[in-house]
Order: sequence, then C-alpha cells, then structure tokens
Amino acid sequence: MRILLTGTGGQVGGALLPILGQSHELLAPPRAEFDLSKPDTLGPMLDRLNPELIINPAAYTAVDRAEDEFELALRVNAESPAVLGHWAARQGVPFVHFSTDYVFDGSGAEPWHEDDSCNPLSSYGRSKWEGEKAILSSGAPHLIIRTSWVYAARGNNFLCTISRLACEREELRIVADQFGCPTSASSIADAVSMLISRKPSSARIAQDFAAAEGMVHLTNTGVTSWHGFATAIVDGLRAKGVPVKATSIHAIGSQEFPAKAVRPANSRLDLSRLERAFGLVPPPWQLALERELDLLVRLGQRAF
Repeated sequence: MRILLTGTGGQVGGALLPILGQSHELLAPPRAEFDLSKPDTLGPMLDRLNPELIINPAAYTAVDRAEDEFELALRVNAESPAVLGHWAARQGVPFVHFSTDYVFDGSGAEPWHEDDSCNPLSSYGRSKWEGEKAILSSGAPHLIIRTSWVYAARGNNFLCTISRLACEREELRIVADQFGCPTSASSIADAVSMLISRKPSSARIAQDFAAAEGMVHLTNTGVTSWHGFATAIVDGLRAKGVPVKATSIHAIGSQEFPAKAVRPANSRLDLSRLERAFGLVPPPWQLALERELDLLVRLGQRAF
C-alpha cells in the first residue's frame, strides 16, 4: 500500500517509519516540501503523491509557546488536517490523524471516553480539538487516535529530559498531581502497524475505521503521575548501571511549577473501544519504559 506519512522527524512518525517501510511503499516528504504550516500548498502535493492511505502524526506540540502562537498552532493542527481530510474524502482514501488528551479539561478521576465532551484548557488543546472537528466534518474515512504523555529514546521529551537531569543533579522536583499514562512512541507505532495490517485494501481499512466510530484512545496501560514516571526512569537507569546523581525526587504540586499553559490534571484515557473494535491491548507503561530505557542506553543518548 502507498502510504503518506507526515512528521517523520518527530517521535511517532519516526517510530512508524521503519515499521511501515518493511511492507508498504512509504511517501515521506521532508517538512520543507510538505509543510503543515502552509495549508494552501498541500493540495497539489497530495495530487502528485496520490497516496492510498494518509497517516498524520505531524503536529505543533510546543504547549506553552502555543499560548503566544495560536495562529501557527491552528494552521498546523487544524487547517492542514482539514486539507488532508477533504482530499481524502474526495479520493475515498482512509486518513489516520493523531490527537491528544489535552482536548479534555482534566476534571474528575475517571478515564476519558471517546464521546466525552471536550473542553480544552490551553491554546494547544484548542488547536487539536479544532483539527478533530475539521476531520469529522470533512467526510473522509478517518480514524482519530488520541494519545497522551508520548515519549521516545530520541528527541525532546520527558524521558530524555529526566535522564539528562538525573545525571546532572542530586535533587529533582517533579509534579505529582497530574495523572495519566506514559506512552512510548514505539508502542503507538506497533499498534498502528497492526491496525492497518489487518486488512489488505483501503476500502477494508475504511470499514474498520467506521466500526470504531472514527476515533479511539491509544496509550500504554496503567496510570501514574509525572513524579511516578520520573521515579521509574531514574530507578530504571540506575538498575542498568547508569551513574545517575539524583538521590532525591521531590513530589510537588502543579502550582509550584508555573507554566504558561494549563495542563489537564486527569489525562487517563479509556481504552475499551480500542480493544472492542480492534482487539488491541497495549503493553503496560512500565514494560514499554523498560524497552525504551534499553534503547536509550544503547544509543548513548545522554553522556552517561
């Protein structure tokens, strides 16, 4: 199958690239050629590439900066996905798009279901919600995948930041009143690969998407806080022989870690539709972290 994959320089796109490339013809144009900040330029590119499936993990993800760059975030996260969606609708091409727990306001303590009302607290969350709505109204055969707390052994993310800080500092202060599930990009890539490998054609994939009502939540399983995640990272590095300096990881409240954008306190996502529609149960976050730490150490991502 000929698949257009965006955002291959990012975490999820980078994880999807080698997996999908094993059995599909991948169209992965560089950002300079397929720039989601310029939605007006995408139509001719889509006509030229003529994919049979579109997978769009590319996004504007600078959560705090989006408070000052909402128009840019909106172009990347909503206007360009709308262009992709309308093209996919005209061609009858299935469209996989990624969204986020930030579309919810984080109230309560129960996992969020796909049909729960959205009420984003941040500009980033609003831009992603606008993208969801644009795709829903486009008429494209689509699957919107909401995920949360994504990390990888490469790039700019919580795992790499904590690994670096743990080797530099004796004490860390980490927020402990926000809860969700750390989700490795490789776990997402494995699940998406299984989703699209179930059926041999675009039409059959579109049928699967419709059976899932066009939207699923996809994370690793389990729940923790950012503090719990950081503690697991440091303990895991130490167990692998990395000479970490951090001996104290202090739990703090969100109010002690000021940020321009408000984060949801409850980012738990219900995964029952994922299992019901596709038979998929992702691995526990602890197992996914163990695998990613092994890769981090092998890569020498940080100066251990």
